[in-house]
Amino acid sequence: MDMFKKGGSGDDDAFEMKRGGQYIKLGALAVGALLILLVLGLFLVRVTRIEAGHVGVEINLAGKQRGASEIPVRTGWVVYSPLSTQIIEFPTFVQTVKWTKDTNEGHPINEEMGFNSKEGMEIFVDVSLSYAIDAAKAPDFYVKYRLADMESFTHGILRDVVRNSLNEVASTYVVEDIYGEKKAEFLRKVQTMIEQKMSPVGVSVQQFGFIGAPRVPSVIATAITAKAQAIQQAERARNELATTQAEAAKKIAEAEGDAKSLVTRAQGEADANRIRQNSLTPQLLELRRIENNRALIDKWNGQLPTVETGQGGGMILQLPKPQ
Repeated sequence: MDMFKKGGSGDDDAFEMKRGGQYIKLGALAVGALLILLVLGLFLVRVTRIEAGHVGVEINLAGKQRGASEIPVRTGWVVYSPLSTQIIEFPTFVQTVKWTKDTNEGHPINEEMGFNSKEGMEIFVDVSLSYAIDAAKAPDFYVKYRLADMESFTHGILRDVVRNSLNEVASTYVVEDIYGEKKAEFLRKVQTMIEQKMSPVGVSVQQFGFIGAPRVPSVIATAITAKAQAIQQAERARNELATTQAEAAKKIAEAEGDAKSLVTRAQGEADANRIRQNSLTPQLLELRRIENNRALIDKWNGQLPTVETGQGGGMILQLPKPQ
C-alpha cells in the first residue's frame, strides 16, 4: 500500500500519509522537509561491521580533539557519522612476510636483503618475519604512520626497520660468526632490536629468521667450510689423543699396582725370613735336634742292625726295615 498519496478535493499540493490505518494530510513543504531529513540521515549516520581478528580505530575529523581516539573500537557493529568520524580497520592476527631472492615467494621480484659484516664483507639473506598489531595500541600505530594500508607498511616501513637492524647488528660480527656457529645469537639480537623499535607503536615480532643459509662470495664460503672441517678434525684428534692417554695411564697404573703388589709380597716374605732367622737360637736348635731324635726313636721297632759278608769280603750293615 502507498505510504504517501496525493490528496483530493482540489488540493493539488496536498499529500496524505498513512498512519494508523488512516491517511493524514500533509502539505508539500512538510513532505519536502521529511525527505530532506531522510537523505541527510543517510549521510549523517552509517553502520559498519568490524570482523573478528580486526580492530577499528575511530578518527575524529572535527571538533577540538581531532585525531585518533584513545580507545579503539572493538569488533562488532559500529554506528558513526561519516561527516565527523572515520573508522579505520587494522588486522590484529599474526601476519608472516617473506623477503627472498626467489620470485615465487612474496612479491614476484627479488626482495633479498643485503648488509655488511664487521670487516665490510657484503652478505645477502632471505628473511622471514611474523608480526601482529596490539589492538590496544592501534591508535598509536595510526598516529605514528598515518597508514591504513598494511601492505604499504609491511613492504615499506617494516622492511626498512628490518634492513637497518640487520646492518646495525652485523657491524659488530665478522662474516664467519654470522655464517657459522654464532648465527643464532646474531638473529636473536636482530629480533630484539626490531622489537625495541616497533613495540612502542604496537607492533610485536613473533618470529624472525633466515630462510636458508646466508649468501657470501664463494671464496669466503669455501674458506669458512675448510676451517670448520679443520676444527672438526683437530677436535677428533684431541679426543683420540685423550683416549690413548687415558688407556696408557690405565695400563701404567695397573703395572704400578702389580709392581707394588710384588714388592709388598717380597717385603713380607723377607720380613718373615728375617723373623725366622732371628728366632733360631742355640737352645732352639738343640730342642729341634732332640725332638727329631725322639721322633726316630718313636719310629724304631726294636730290631738291631745285622751285618752280612759280601762277595768281596766286605761287611754290609743291614738296618731294620721300617714297619
